[in-house]
Amino acid sequence: MLTTPIGPAANSSSALSAALWRRIYERVGAYWKGLAVAVFFMAGAAATQPTLAVAMKPLLDEGFSGAKPEYVWQVPLAIIALITLRGVCNFFSDYLLAWVANNVLLGVRGDMFEKLLSMPDSEFKKGDTGRLLNRFTVDAGNVTSYATDVLTVVVRESLVVVAMIGVLLYMSWQLTLIILLTMPVSVLISRGFIDRLRRINRDTVNMNAELTRVVNEGIDGQRVVKLFDGYAFERKRFAYVSGRLRRFDMRAATSDAALTPITQVVTALAVAAVIAVALSQANAGALTVGSFAAFMAALAQIFDPIKRLTKVASRTQKMLVSAESVFILVDQVSETDTATGTFDGRVRGRVEFKLVSHRFPDAEVNTLDQVSIVAEPGQTIALVGRSGSGKTTLVNMLPRFVGPSGGQVLIDGRDIESISLRNLREQLSLVSQDVVLFDDTIAVNVGYGALHEASETEIRRALQAANLLEFVDSLPLGLQTRVGENATRLSGGQRQRLAIARALIKNAPILILDEATSALDNESERQVQASLETLMKGRTTLVIAHRLSTVQNADKIIVMDQGRVVEQGSHTELLARSGAYAGLYQMQFREA
Repeated sequence: MLTTPIGPAANSSSALSAALWRRIYERVGAYWKGLAVAVFFMAGAAATQPTLAVAMKPLLDEGFSGAKPEYVWQVPLAIIALITLRGVCNFFSDYLLAWVANNVLLGVRGDMFEKLLSMPDSEFKKGDTGRLLNRFTVDAGNVTSYATDVLTVVVRESLVVVAMIGVLLYMSWQLTLIILLTMPVSVLISRGFIDRLRRINRDTVNMNAELTRVVNEGIDGQRVVKLFDGYAFERKRFAYVSGRLRRFDMRAATSDAALTPITQVVTALAVAAVIAVALSQANAGALTVGSFAAFMAALAQIFDPIKRLTKVASRTQKMLVSAESVFILVDQVSETDTATGTFDGRVRGRVEFKLVSHRFPDAEVNTLDQVSIVAEPGQTIALVGRSGSGKTTLVNMLPRFVGPSGGQVLIDGRDIESISLRNLREQLSLVSQDVVLFDDTIAVNVGYGALHEASETEIRRALQAANLLEFVDSLPLGLQTRVGENATRLSGGQRQRLAIARALIKNAPILILDEATSALDNESERQVQASLETLMKGRTTLVIAHRLSTVQNADKIIVMDQGRVVEQGSHTELLARSGAYAGLYQMQFREA
């Protein structure tokens, strides 16, 4: 595939359009055999149109005069045969083009989803969910449907126009010359609308993405809307986006609608000139009634294909704008993974952050500033501190969701930057506050990623260790019970324990617990904490916690503030120092 840059990197609008055309039809051209057969049938359909016009001359000059009485049955049968042939050709060409379009759509969406899964974690933090969803649901469909529509119109109608012009030239080259002189005028008028339609369609695509975002937020936040009486605010947001979308659609419709009557006026002038010249030729005996009728029949049939060819500009611009949006996603830079190193089997689990610093793009200060921490195999290290102190950024360096600006992250003495992402992440497991479960069965969610290896016995053993098996067995469908979208059929504690069971199945030597119990009530927290203790046995565990009561038994507690380690030690040692940790603990104790 060509990788011509899409977006700001393109040198000009024409270069951008050329790149988009090339990339779209490279994909369409991959199904050239189906296209070739479709074009064959389109040519067959186009060939039937001029024959009807040609039949007018002998019909009027000889049929109605009685010179050819056999025309009484020959002409009607010929018309039936031609119309039937045209219908068959149109059916097969439309079917084949739909087959091409759907296969191209399948490939485009596959490439988009593959890129989506490989995008860096930082891209998802931009909060562009509405635009991403719109690219899959709307833009990709527009690209493939308009690509085949444009191809159909351009090929089929061009063949009809060429055939009709041939008939017109055969009937009267003088009259045909008048028609040909008016065609460039129509083309120039059409081009005047193209840039306007391009801008309008780009605005429409952007506003469609905004509409998707607003509706998605309304669905996800429906409880907040109801509890905080946000109906008026949400209606206002939706009305604004819908109103803007309506205005863009009306502008496009106005431009599209104006193109037709303007073209028709030019056409009317051409027809008027044709009639005037034809009458003068008829008076001079140079044109028969049959020839004039055949000419006008062919002329009447040429206007519809020309109109469809002029209106294809609107579809073309929608296709190009949607293609631009689609290829922006396809061209996204994937996670950088040039490392080829691997660990020899299962790691021991020694984790070291060595003078690690990090600064987000455009930030004025470091999120982390020369942090050094060591976790020995099997140890539990707790990271505590106020929000924004850098705890999450630090642990996100382990799976390389975030890269250090300086320093090194080592596992068993090896820099993780030298280890391939896949092999590195095989050594890690995660249980976070925001549990991600898929709308599938409990068995699929517990065995996720290792489903091809995890047996029912292993899944049940993991659920037992997570204190969830009794609940699962009480369900009518047991392991085959679907958890629903965002696991809405489960309580918070049940979701957490399901995530713990998933981590147990993976059996990774290094475990990250990110606020795993902070959103739970006391009873659920006790149940989840018991499951976590089972999960943590024999694993190096990094725990991010705001509730200090959950990390009192940690081997080492690291207190962070403004990206630096300000204290470290056991719970008892830190309390005895009466420092930052003791202050946090006393504050939570008073709140409790």
